[in-house]
Amino acid sequence: MILGVAEWLSGKLGWDVKLIRIAFVVSVLFFGAGIGLYLILWLVKMFSK
Repeated sequence: MILGVAEWLSGKLGWDVKLIRIAFVVSVLFFGAGIGLYLILWLVKMFSK
């Protein structure tokens, strides 16, 4: 997506990047938690290098 979180997370979990992106979109549409989760994971990604 925008910050590379889905690709980073798919590499860590060994999942397909498309599944991660679909999960983020579904969580935004139905639960509203996807944006916050995305930003938290971006911070984790930035500080884990």
